[in-house]
Amino acid sequence: MLSPDLEAAMNAQVAAELYSSQLYLSMSAASETAGYPGMGRWFALQAEEERGHALRFVRHLLDRGARPILTGLDAPPVEFGGPLGAFEQTLTHEMNVTQMIDGLYGMAVQHGDYASQVFLQWFVTEQVEEEKTASEIVQTLKVIGHDPVAVMTLDRELGARGSAQGSG
Repeated sequence: MLSPDLEAAMNAQVAAELYSSQLYLSMSAASETAGYPGMGRWFALQAEEERGHALRFVRHLLDRGARPILTGLDAPPVEFGGPLGAFEQTLTHEMNVTQMIDGLYGMAVQHGDYASQVFLQWFVTEQVEEEKTASEIVQTLKVIGHDPVAVMTLDRELGARGSAQGSG
């Protein structure tokens, strides 16, 4: 059984993960509209992944005898300032999510909730990868600057995510 404060915090995390999904879907639409279909695909896959994270939290709550409570979400932004702006916002967002996950893990430790610690360890590891990926893309975009050929090459690379050549 989850402590009431950990249950409330995990329900808040469900909302945060669903917001992340909406944010990345908005970034996908903005990327596609701006002529970057590969980045649009990358963000669309990211949106699906974040929804999956929310579902993991819902399942954990249910498995522990708690009730998932879904709340309304704020609308995500629709403008991101181009590819660099979108990925800088992605990095900042993922760093905020990391802080939330770390806080949940700390609560689980404080309450001696070993099952939640094991559950949350997956997210701790996932967040390292999320930040690393976003940081690498930001750095690449800074290096290539506004070179249209290099940006389109990166767009194609990011669009390969999940395919035989792509990562993640």
